[in-house]
Amino acid sequence: MADILLKNIKKIYPGNVVAVRDFNLEIKDKEFVILVGPSGCGKSTTLRMIAGLEGISQGELYIGGKLVNNMAPKDRDIAMVFQNYALYPHMTVYKNMAFGLTMRKMPKEKIRQKVEEAAKILDIEQLLDRKPKALSGGQRQRVALGRAMVRNPAAFLLDEPLSNLDAKLRSQMRTELSKLHKSLGATFVYVTHDQTEAMTMGDRIVVMKDGYIQQIDAPYNLYSKPRNIFVAGFIGAPQMNFINGAVVKTENGYAAEFAGCGVLLPESRCVNIGPYENKEVIFGIRPEDISVGLRRSDAVELRVDVAELMGAEMYLHCVFSGNELVVRTPFIEGCEIGSMVNVRFDPNKIHIFDKETEVAIIN
Repeated sequence: MADILLKNIKKIYPGNVVAVRDFNLEIKDKEFVILVGPSGCGKSTTLRMIAGLEGISQGELYIGGKLVNNMAPKDRDIAMVFQNYALYPHMTVYKNMAFGLTMRKMPKEKIRQKVEEAAKILDIEQLLDRKPKALSGGQRQRVALGRAMVRNPAAFLLDEPLSNLDAKLRSQMRTELSKLHKSLGATFVYVTHDQTEAMTMGDRIVVMKDGYIQQIDAPYNLYSKPRNIFVAGFIGAPQMNFINGAVVKTENGYAAEFAGCGVLLPESRCVNIGPYENKEVIFGIRPEDISVGLRRSDAVELRVDVAELMGAEMYLHCVFSGNELVVRTPFIEGCEIGSMVNVRFDPNKIHIFDKETEVAIIN
């Protein structure tokens, strides 16, 4: 069992620099959990505390039900995969993968069996006699994974393992890592600043900012029901549009009013909106929830400042009431810089945030 429990974990560096604050998380056995956030948010520090590479200033850390605060990394039954692979350049792939087992004085035949099994799973059998300098970035990453796999750890800790790969290879490796997690049946804790990696691989995602947990949830829930403006803006590409406005009550019900535009909100979404009537709020709308179409009473005409062709779809960058508004739409022939488009906001997909606390009111 490799359930991991972090209780009130805090990391303070010399000079009273607080990197992680009151971190609470329970990771279930065989779960794939991703820590995501901008640089300096504390995600890598948290992973290194789980690994035992950083001391814990306050709180308790349990792995498999055992308190491990003062336990050496080698005794924690975990394996770490680093961003820079950390391979020995003078050793062959085989010796790199076998190194940890050799240090444990495992019988040579057993080591050979484990290395060959891992190499087969990772499709690097033909590389065992090569040295790291003769490998591509993707191959080196597979070797680093293989070195971790041969130890048969209860948990894998991965610190931005794909960040040195090109975009195409990153996409391929994301798929491979997801398959590997399923086949190994081990706990994965993965750190990244790339929200695409987080959304495509994790069972649950922990979004961090300034050492604090902002939200822990399944990928789709993070996307559709962000707890605050930071999560809403961080998860999703292009990011959510934010517009200042107010909630007003009309004869037909509550409406979102911004820049002279009024969008009637469905009654089912207005249960908690009463206290915010006639108060300034921040509206959020994702680019794909803004449609381009014919001129209608509930549509707004905007000028396209930038038109990005993404293949079958386009990202239209427009200016709306002093805010940049990004619209994600299927390809429109002839739509270019300077074009005028009529856009409509989906009332079922408008998010509303408290302007002072930035906490979600309606998702």
